[in-house]
Amino acid sequence: MNVLAIDTCLGAASAAVRWRGKDGTWKMREAYEELSVGHAERLMPMIAEVMAAAGLAFSDLDRIAATVGPGTFTGVRAGVAAARGLALASGVPVAGATSLAVMAHRADASLGAGRAGRLLAVAVDARRGMVYIQVFPRDPIGAAPAALLAPEAAARLIGNGPAIVVGSGAEAVALAVRAAGGEAEAALPDLQPNAASLALMAPGLAPAEPFAPLYLRPPDVRPQNDKSLPRVAP
Repeated sequence: MNVLAIDTCLGAASAAVRWRGKDGTWKMREAYEELSVGHAERLMPMIAEVMAAAGLAFSDLDRIAATVGPGTFTGVRAGVAAARGLALASGVPVAGATSLAVMAHRADASLGAGRAGRLLAVAVDARRGMVYIQVFPRDPIGAAPAALLAPEAAARLIGNGPAIVVGSGAEAVALAVRAAGGEAEAALPDLQPNAASLALMAPGLAPAEPFAPLYLRPPDVRPQNDKSLPRVAP
């Protein structure tokens, strides 16, 4: 399966293409950049870069995959909108995975034997004393849904462990697990989603219709009452 994968949910933007070469071997081209803003502006050049490096046209793809959230509102929207647009233009099926599942896939590759059969949880600082949390067995695709919880509630979701918690919210959640009498270690605090991991996951993801973002919380932006225009009676 030839796959284009993209991610813009959190603190990085990335695109990756995985395809079978003429010699029958699987190949990967990827672009990855950590950044706090400008995800939408960087994404399309990244896609053009990896597609050109692979020597593929969009008609050569079997699947487009994108992270659907949770993450920043602008980041999630940018990735989902790009995937929708490319799928509509090319007729290629689109599939999604949570940003946390992609992080779990990347963490498994980084930890290797260090995971040692422990439960894996991905916890991302969602601010306001909350974390985005998703807990994974050995197969990240078969995990329970992502949730927005306080660290103490996330700890109850993990249970007594042993567990390893990764991501920017890992220390707070691991501490809460230990405070409740469980066993948990925090690791990889700078971990971000990476489209290369999603490209490897994509063959196991079912096409999504409709393809929708996963926000988990309402937007922070609120109308300014003193800036609103008065309503004029007809």
